[in-house]
Amino acid sequence: MQTPEPPGGPRPTSRDVARVAGVSQATVSLVLGDKWRGRVSERTAGTVRDAARALGYRPNLAARNLRLGRTRTALLVVPALTNEFFAHVYTGAAAVAADHGFGVVLYPSPDGVGPARDPFASAQAALDGVLASSMATDALEAFRGSDLPLVMLDSDPAGPGAAAHVNLDVAEGMRLVTAHLLALGHRSFLHLASAAPSWTFDVRAAALAHALAGAEVRTVRSPLTVAAAREAAGAALAAPGPRPTAVICDDDILAAGVCKAAWRLGLRVPEDLSVTGFDDMALATAVEPELTTVRLPAEEFGRRGMEALLAVLAGEPARADVLPVELVPRGSTGPAPAV
Repeated sequence: MQTPEPPGGPRPTSRDVARVAGVSQATVSLVLGDKWRGRVSERTAGTVRDAARALGYRPNLAARNLRLGRTRTALLVVPALTNEFFAHVYTGAAAVAADHGFGVVLYPSPDGVGPARDPFASAQAALDGVLASSMATDALEAFRGSDLPLVMLDSDPAGPGAAAHVNLDVAEGMRLVTAHLLALGHRSFLHLASAAPSWTFDVRAAALAHALAGAEVRTVRSPLTVAAAREAAGAALAAPGPRPTAVICDDDILAAGVCKAAWRLGLRVPEDLSVTGFDDMALATAVEPELTTVRLPAEEFGRRGMEALLAVLAGEPARADVLPVELVPRGSTGPAPAV
């Protein structure tokens, strides 16, 4: 068991108890709520009680009432409302919440990433729990040190502070994309990566690098807008030297920008250049040719996230959840052009 923090600091929380005891926040709730028998070992229960005593932790009765569903409100923290993916995540989360008599409040970061203002005079008093995307982690500062249960979406499962994690198998998605392009004969690639700092994009980059080890790969970063992607891709494709035969994008928005850049350079998709996206939102079939992309089950993602939060609120042990993804081949990819 880790050494507790010295006295005199902020009031200890159940998250602190979980950290010192080396267990999940859900386990702390089970033990201190005397619901651990048959779910947690006696040794673990003793470790949690020892940690609570060492820290001087006392359960917050008001917070406990919230977790029993007094306000019946959850917060969904997303990077932006303009992104269709997160609209579908909200739809799924809200559907599950409604089935349990809960409401969902959206909390967007105003610039897509980074901090957002607290929408409540006292957010902790108005909420039962929080669902948050890894792309909006800075916006969680308003809830640091609170007892609010937190479920992270598409984030590092080893990261601290969350009671549960729900992820998409984005690494497998990138492996599917690269296998598809390699089978078409491509060996020279441009990776148009998102400039937004996020665990999910780091995982995609790592999977791509591993799958294309030995191939020629150049990485260029771009903000998640069509215009920015068009400029970044246009500069990369017009650069001196051999041109890549395929562009792998972290998002359909970036892929749409690549297609515009290719058209401006007089390149045909897919005859001269194959392009792939990631997400399979409406944009994927709005461009011509339609995008080969990775379909992410956004609505189911939101559903699973809300189910995980409700389980935590009920005192059930948290479990990691990873949703499968699938490749959707369309007209934007074809055989590598002959050199």
